Amino acid sequence: MAQNTKESDEGKFLGDLERPGLVFANLGPNWFAVVMGTGIVATAAATLPVRIPGLHNFGLIMWVISAVLLVALLIAWAIHWTKYRSTALKYIDDPILAQFYGAPPMAILTVGLGTMLLGKDLIGVQAAVVVDWILWPIGTISGLICAVTIPYVMFTRGQAKADGAFGGWLMPLVPPMVAANAGAVLVAHLPAGQAQLTMVMFCYAMFGVSLVTSIIVITLIWARMVFHPMLPVLLVPTLWIVLGPLGQSITAANNLSGAVVNNLPGPFDDEMLAFGLLYGIPTWGFAVFWAVLAGAITIHVARQRLPFGLTWWSFTFPVGTCVTATSALALRSESDFFRYLAVVFFFGLLIAWVTVSIRTFRHGFRGRLFLPPALAAAAATEN
Repeated sequence: MAQNTKESDEGKFLGDLERPGLVFANLGPNWFAVVMGTGIVATAAATLPVRIPGLHNFGLIMWVISAVLLVALLIAWAIHWTKYRSTALKYIDDPILAQFYGAPPMAILTVGLGTMLLGKDLIGVQAAVVVDWILWPIGTISGLICAVTIPYVMFTRGQAKADGAFGGWLMPLVPPMVAANAGAVLVAHLPAGQAQLTMVMFCYAMFGVSLVTSIIVITLIWARMVFHPMLPVLLVPTLWIVLGPLGQSITAANNLSGAVVNNLPGPFDDEMLAFGLLYGIPTWGFAVFWAVLAGAITIHVARQRLPFGLTWWSFTFPVGTCVTATSALALRSESDFFRYLAVVFFFGLLIAWVTVSIRTFRHGFRGRLFLPPALAAAAATEN
């Protein structure tokens, strides 16, 4: 009888939970990847170098969805930290979940950037600037804290193991790069002179923090894949996270150089613009190489079975940064090659977002994604 009751509950709303209130009990920071993955679709649509009828309105809708999701998750996370504080603190010591504390800052920064690119059409330019000047410092400061705190915890509490490297190790390190890129659009809204110069220099400094640390971690991920067994199936999608710092750094390099030329005219305008291409094109080449490699590994694993989890959102935001990177290179180089590839990558991003969103809704509706991490992983593997 108990078995029949369990089976009948599986199709019900939150049927996998003992009671609906437990939806907040295990709400980890990885949930903010949903906002990241949705927000990057909006910014990718706004920066695509090809005009497509309805694209701008589509991007605006995606920005609204990402903004609503951000507000809802922040409220839900506040409840989680208030009612289930012990669980929230345990996640900091979890070698996997702790890495995803980089997701909330990036979600905030992504929505803030979308506000400047798209939201201004809905709320007005002045309101958009005010909103972004609220979100950008919050995302930047929390991102920098995360970039220091999570590695510190890994180093001092013995979380870092030679066979433990995975794409998630990049999550706490990418927020400063996202902040650098998002900060570029705010330069024009600062007083001319030292204020704009300070903003640009600060953004370039964050660019360096994220780039250098990401290179180190990417090397460790490569070594882990070479010298140790294959990643657990639920972590295989995190290989795509490597595209995040690569694509975001290309976008940031070009947007920051544009901010310098447009707002801080000087004798090095040509050099700054050239940096975006000289850094961006080789890095773009490696990003494409990694995408092919990660794709091959994903297909290899999926042939046996690739169970669904929130790690599937790794197929969205990192790919989205490659779309914005390709668009930035198309704008800077005036190359049709990059322009058309940006469109191809964008439609690939849309396919990924639709696929992952449908699965997230389905598993979230049943409550499976709100189970404790161990139970959620076991349920995903079994079904």
